[in-house]
Amino acid sequence: MVQVVARLEQGAATLEESLGLWERGEALARRCEEWLVGAKARLDAARAAAEES
Repeated sequence: MVQVVARLEQGAATLEESLGLWERGEALARRCEEWLVGAKARLDAARAAAEES
């Protein structure tokens, strides 16, 4: 993700390359969001189980 941002910030990419990089960045951001949602769900489940004990 850092490499994608760095390449976009350099401004040396063509429009087509920039669009591809932006799309890749969006895909990576979505994947990270999925991981975070999953981690939160696991934490919530663990907390609920601990409260029941």
